[in-house]
Amino acid sequence: MFRSTFVPALSAATCLAALLPGPVSAATAVGLAPHRAVYDLQLKDASERSGIAGMYGRMVYEFNGNPCDGYTVSFRFVTQVNTGEETRVTDQQTTTYEDLRNKSFRFLTRSFTDDKLDKEVRGSARDDKKGVNVELTSPDPKAVELAESIFPTEHMLEVIDRARKGERFFEARIFDGSDSGDKTLMTTTVLGNRQMPEAGDVDAAQAGSFAKQAYWPVTIAYYDDVAKGDALPVYRMSFKLYENGITRDLTMDYGDFVLTGKLANLEVFKSTECK
Repeated sequence: MFRSTFVPALSAATCLAALLPGPVSAATAVGLAPHRAVYDLQLKDASERSGIAGMYGRMVYEFNGNPCDGYTVSFRFVTQVNTGEETRVTDQQTTTYEDLRNKSFRFLTRSFTDDKLDKEVRGSARDDKKGVNVELTSPDPKAVELAESIFPTEHMLEVIDRARKGERFFEARIFDGSDSGDKTLMTTTVLGNRQMPEAGDVDAAQAGSFAKQAYWPVTIAYYDDVAKGDALPVYRMSFKLYENGITRDLTMDYGDFVLTGKLANLEVFKSTECK
C-alpha cells in the first residue's frame, strides 16, 4: 500500500475509533508478490482553488522481500504541474523497510522541486503494543511516542484478509512515515465485491498474466488523527486490488484536484523463500 505526500494536506485522519487488527503471521504474508509497477498519471479534475491548469506524470512502485526477512518498498512520484503562469516539476522519492516479525519500520523520503531538494525525512519506528515509538534523524533529531498503529504492509495484508472474508468496511490507525514522520493517520477502507475485468478494460490488458484474474475494488480514505468532529478526508485513494497485493487503475483524490494512474508496465519478480 502506498501514498504520495505530493501536497502537505495529504496526511490526514478523522476522529473515529480505530479497529486495529491483531498480529500478522509470516504464513499470512507469503502470498504478496514482489513486483515493479509503473503508472502513468493524468489530471482528472481540478478546482479553481487548486491553481492547477494541467498536470501529468509517472509513478514507480517497487515491492520486494518476504515475511521472514522483511519487506522493502521503493517509490517515486514525479509530476509536471502547470499553474497557468509557470510550470514546475515535483519529485518525491521514498524508500521503506518493514519487519513484520519485530514490528519495526524504517523510512526515508526526499522531496524535490525542479531538481532542488525541498525536504528530507528520515527515521525509524517500532510498535511495542503500547504505542509506536518514532526516532527521527532528519530534518532534526526527535523522539515521538504515538498511539498504537500498524505499518503499511501490515495494513495491506489486513485489507486482503478482510476482502477474502467478504467484509465491506473497516477502520485502522496506521503509521507510514509520511509528511514529517511524526504522526499517525486514521483510515477507513471500503471493499467491493470480488469481480472480473470487463471486456475492453485497457488497464487490465497491461497487467500481463493478471489481465483475466479477479480483483477487489478498494477505496481508502486518510484522515488527520487529531481532527475533531466529522472531519473530511484530505486524501482518498481508489484502486483495483489483486490477491497478491498488486494494484492498478488508481484514482488519487486530493480534495482540490484528482489524479488517475493507469498501469503502463508491470514486472513480477521471483519470490524469495524464507530461510
